[in-house]
Order: sequence, then C-alpha cells, then structure tokens
Amino acid sequence: MNYPKLTRITQTLDRTRVEDVGAAVAAEMKRVTLAARIKPGARVAITAGSRGIRDMIAVLRACVGEVKAVGGRPIIVPAMGSHGGATAEGQTSMLEGLGVTEATIGAPIVSSMDVVDFGTTAEGIPVNFSRDAMDCDHVIVVNRVKPHTEFNGRIESGLIKMMVIGLGKHRGAIDAHRWAVRYGYEKTLISVGRRILENAPIALGIGIVENGIGESARIEAVTPENFIAEEMKLLEYAKRTCPHLPFDQLDVLIIDESGKEISGTGMDTKVVGRIMNIYEAPLEHPHITRIVLRSLTEKSHGNGLGMGLADFVTKRVVDALDRDATCVNCVTAVTPEKGRLPIVGESDKAAIDYAFASAGPVTVDDVRLCWIRNTATLDSMYVSAALLGEVSAHPGLAAASLPFEMAFSSEGELLKPEESMAC
Repeated sequence: MNYPKLTRITQTLDRTRVEDVGAAVAAEMKRVTLAARIKPGARVAITAGSRGIRDMIAVLRACVGEVKAVGGRPIIVPAMGSHGGATAEGQTSMLEGLGVTEATIGAPIVSSMDVVDFGTTAEGIPVNFSRDAMDCDHVIVVNRVKPHTEFNGRIESGLIKMMVIGLGKHRGAIDAHRWAVRYGYEKTLISVGRRILENAPIALGIGIVENGIGESARIEAVTPENFIAEEMKLLEYAKRTCPHLPFDQLDVLIIDESGKEISGTGMDTKVVGRIMNIYEAPLEHPHITRIVLRSLTEKSHGNGLGMGLADFVTKRVVDALDRDATCVNCVTAVTPEKGRLPIVGESDKAAIDYAFASAGPVTVDDVRLCWIRNTATLDSMYVSAALLGEVSAHPGLAAASLPFEMAFSSEGELLKPEESMAC
C-alpha cells in the first residue's frame, strides 16, 4: 500500500497549574477546619483509586501529613470498585503499580472487598460501603473530577462516584451500574451518594481538576454538606479544561496505547466519539471512520475494557490481555460491548492496512489520518497532509515538523518519526 506523509503538529491546551500541590492540599484542608472535624487519635480512611492521576502521590502524602498533624491516624483504602480483578490483593497491586505504597504515602494500605449494607435508596437501589472505611472514625474522599466516559450529567466522574462505586467495592459497583440501566448514571449516583453521606462518617472530599496536559489545575476541599453542589461546579470547570481532538472528521485514527490509568474505558469515549452504551445516546462528534489500537499500557494489568471501541487491534493487544480481569470489569460496569475483541492484525502494518481498506474511497492524498499516543495526551500528534489546511486555519494548532514518510519496520511495527527518517 501507499501511505501518506505525516507531519507532527502541536495543540495549545489549558496549562493553568497548581505550582505546589502539597501546599495547596494543606491550605484547603486548613480552610475547611480539618482540626475541628477530626479528633486526636481518630482513625481516618483516605481513598486511593485506580486512575493515573498525575499528582495523586503528592495529594495523598499531603492528606496523610495533615491528618497526622491534627492527631489523626490515617490509612489508605483502595476505592476502585471491581478493578484489580475484584480482589483485595489485586487492588493493592494496582496501587503499587501507581506508586501508592506505605513508603511513598506515609500510611498503611488496608485492602479488602468487604462491605456494609446501608439498605436501599427511595428508588430501591442497594447501597453498599467499604467495611474498612466504615470501621474508621472519618473518611476523606480523594478523586479527580472530570467528564465521565459513559454519560453526560451535572455530576460525572468525581467524589460522588468514588463514594458510590469506588468505596462500594465490587458489590456496590455492580449495583450502581445495573440500576443505572433503569435510572441513568446521574440519578443513580446522586441517590446512592446522598444515602452514603447520611450514613458514613465522611469528613471531607479533595477534588482535583487537571489541565489540558494532565497537571493539577485546581485542588479544592469539599465539605459533606456541599458535596454534590460543589462537585457540579468543579465539573463545569473541568469540562472547560479537558483536551479534545481538534478535528471533527477523521478517516483513520491510530492510538498507540489504551489503559485504565488513561481513562476508565481505556480510551476516552468523548475524545474518540464512540460511547457504545446501550442506555445512552450515541455521540455525534467527532466522527471517526476507523480506529486502530496498537497496545495496552502495563498499568492496565491486562484489563482490555475499551478495546471494543476500536475497529482493529494488533496481536500485541491480544497477547497482553487478562481475559478474566477484562470480563470482571466489563460485566460489573454493564458494558460488555467495550470488551469485544476487534479484528486483529498480526502487526501494526496489518491493522493499519485493514483500516485503510475499510475506510471508504480514500487515497494517499486525501485520507484524513491522525496518530496519537493516547486520548489523554493531545498536545502533540501526527497528521496526514489532508488535515494541514485545518491546522493552518486553527489558532491553537501549529505544524512542528517537516513532513516525513509513514514507515514500518521489517516486522511491520509503525516507526516513530525519528526512526522513520533514520531508515
């Protein structure tokens, strides 16, 4: 096949940044009078999730330090629903993979899948909550606030979700996702979240909003009585700062990697324009004809949830799969569609050739192709010549290299630009 020449481009993204993350966390916890909320000697559970939040270690370390400073005894509780194969050991291992250990954070990790039963909401939705957290005197909920990959709402992915699904453990995650089929995610999360706030010793939340390149742009402490209202405000801010593809129409999108630390669905559905959810309306933008996925990240531990969003994957993806972990996460999240195995190419070249062959009447001159690292890294990407007109007309985009040949190794692996130009 003939392939288009590619050009590296850059995209200007929001770079608002918290300069000293630890100091910001400490200031926020003091602002909401942490000392008045936690008595000396109290045992305090601090949540840690499975997402790849860039400043999570600094945030957790600061939370631990502030709790100790007022006389509390902090522990870290994994809050990740069914991730890690829905086992206590698997969830501890996931935290270790993210660098969250007693040595790095300064507090022990206490992990189990046990829950306590808070009954049901008015709609009949079961409410479960981590026993490890409930055995503590106080709970501090820590999470990033961002758009969710499965729905649009006034709250999406954030503190409420961390309480309901994260601290709900496997049982709570199953119930929340199942009942969302009937009531939708927003209503389910808010209803269950309110019940948890009424019954669990939630002391406060720490909401993190990231900028366009994944740095902490805003850190805010939220008190229990204002959890829902304040999270709505943080989400509005997050939607203004999160990155997007700068093109509304593509023939082929090549994605280097998908992973749980990148997005809950491995690749962000709102970036690729495919939500694949039986009880949510399809996304209309952007429109991408064919998606090729090249690999899974190591930190996914073989969880391939999200690969079903692609049309073609490489054998490298299949070889990295942990089918059991993928199954548990997909079934728990009521999204088996995203665990479907696309057509497999033996190499990058084979998968990309399949994409070209099924993208319609495109030619080397007019194919609209974009190549990205992952859906969270969109400040730089490679594009075909057919997109350069839009690049020059867009004030936030700029060409950053001369055109280079799209080339493959003798094994059919897609070469990076510097490798391509060296051949």
